[in-house]
Amino acid sequence: MAAVDVVVFGAGFTGARVCTAALAKGLDVLGVVRSDASAAALRARGVAATTSDAVAVAREAVGPTTHALVTFPPAGATDAALAPLLARARAVSYLSTTGVYEDLEGVIDDTTPLPAVPSPKYAAVLAAEAQYRAVGAAVLRSPGIYGPERGIHVRLARGDFKLSGDGTRYGSRIHVEDLAELLLASAATPGETFVVGDLEPCRQRDMVAWLCAKLGLPFPASAPLAEVHETLRRNRRVDSTRALGRLGVSLKYPSYREAFSGSPTAAST
Repeated sequence: MAAVDVVVFGAGFTGARVCTAALAKGLDVLGVVRSDASAAALRARGVAATTSDAVAVAREAVGPTTHALVTFPPAGATDAALAPLLARARAVSYLSTTGVYEDLEGVIDDTTPLPAVPSPKYAAVLAAEAQYRAVGAAVLRSPGIYGPERGIHVRLARGDFKLSGDGTRYGSRIHVEDLAELLLASAATPGETFVVGDLEPCRQRDMVAWLCAKLGLPFPASAPLAEVHETLRRNRRVDSTRALGRLGVSLKYPSYREAFSGSPTAAST
C-alpha cells in the first residue's frame, strides 16, 4: 500500500467527518475503524476504509506526505506501538478532551494549568497526549462534540434528557464539522496544544430552552448533579481564541444557534 495523504485512526463520529472534509479538499483519505459496519458507512460516503490493525496500517499507509490523525480514546499498548510509527508522517494530530481539566471551573484557555494530580482516567489521556506530542503531534482538547447524530438536541427529542441541577452551570461545545476543520488545520502547528470550542459558552438551561422552543418540545425535568454524567456537571467556559487564530479557521457554527438555523432536527449534515 502506498502512503496516503490523510489517515484517520479511529474514524468514528468525529474521525468520519475529518475523512469527508479531507476528501472534499481533494485529498486521498483512509479511515481506520474496528467494525465492518463502520467501514461500510465510510465507504458509502466515498471514503476508503479498513478494519486492519492500526499498527499494521501505519506501517503501510503512513509516509512523509501523510497527515496522520488519531481520534480514538487512549488505548495503552496501541498508543505505545502506534505513536513511534507516526514519526515519519508529514504531520500528526491527536484529538484529546477538555476533561483533562477535571473539575476546574471558570474560563479555560491554552494557558490554564492542569490539575497537579490527575485522576487515573485523565492521567491516561495525558499519557496518550504525551506519546503523540513526542512525535510532533498537535493536540486539540475538545469539549462536548455535537452534530446531526449526537448532542443534547437528540436526547431532548428522545425524551431522556434531564437538566443538570438548576441548569445554571456554564458549558462549551463544538460542532463536529468545525472540529474536523480544526484538526486538519492543525497539520501546520506541530507540537502545539490547543483548547477548542465554539464562541458561545452558555448556561445549560439557556441552550435547552432555546432548543425546546426551536424543536417544539417541553422543557425537561431536572436531575441532581450527582446523577448526571460528569461532563454535564462541570461549570466552565472554553476560550478558543488562540486556537482559531493560530489555525486560521473561521467556525461555520460559532454557536448552537447557527447549527439549528435551518432544519432544527438535523444540526447540519
